[in-house]
Amino acid sequence: MFGNKPQSIKTLGRTVESFQTMIGEATEIHGRLVASESLRIDGKVIGNVETSQDGVVSIAVGKNGIVQGDIYAYRVIIAGRVEGNVYCTERVELHNGAIVHGDVTYGQIGIEPGARLNGLMISRSKDLDSGPQDSNQVFKKNWEKITSG
Repeated sequence: MFGNKPQSIKTLGRTVESFQTMIGEATEIHGRLVASESLRIDGKVIGNVETSQDGVVSIAVGKNGIVQGDIYAYRVIIAGRVEGNVYCTERVELHNGAIVHGDVTYGQIGIEPGARLNGLMISRSKDLDSGPQDSNQVFKKNWEKITSG
């Protein structure tokens, strides 16, 4: 009517990652999981998923993947379900069908239509040094800013 063309909904570009470790759909892990290389979860993890703070390690939760615990990583890609907080120093991607029940602390975030987040989105503070950091400390500093007024 006014010369505007309808805009299509864009999805996140396909992330090209190399995963050295995979947890299959038929696998269920109970306890703290520490990854020193990129990890894809298509099964179920009951416990925290952590990576080394000095590494550039990605954690991906596939469409059928479930994590019941917190995730600490450099990059986090979610297409499945996370019941816990996500602490990410670089980028979080929530793809169509992702369900996150918890807060997400991030450097950058991409959210596709159809992804659901039941929690706070907390951007890493720009006054912090660049590069990988302890995302738990970033979260605490941001939380202090939020609660102090």
